[in-house]
Amino acid sequence: MAYSHPSLIQIGSANSSAPRIWVYSTTDSAADVNTAGYFNDASADLQVGDFIFANTSTGGTLVATIFYVLSNASGVVDVNDGTTLANTDSD
Repeated sequence: MAYSHPSLIQIGSANSSAPRIWVYSTTDSAADVNTAGYFNDASADLQVGDFIFANTSTGGTLVATIFYVLSNASGVVDVNDGTTLANTDSD
């Protein structure tokens, strides 16, 4: 599947030098999302260092992963492999 623009939402103001925080939800896997070029259609919005809090695999077993933008040059966006949050619930 491919990146879906309406599913990427910025949290807070863009008027800061601090990294921006985005939330994203997709049926794609975290492995798909961390592929270089996945976010190319958002290259005008994403900056190096921005964080993306993503819910992936929403059509099956939900996976919550935090990505950050490693590079954004000539319209090609690459994010890191991501840090997946544990689904542990021991109560």
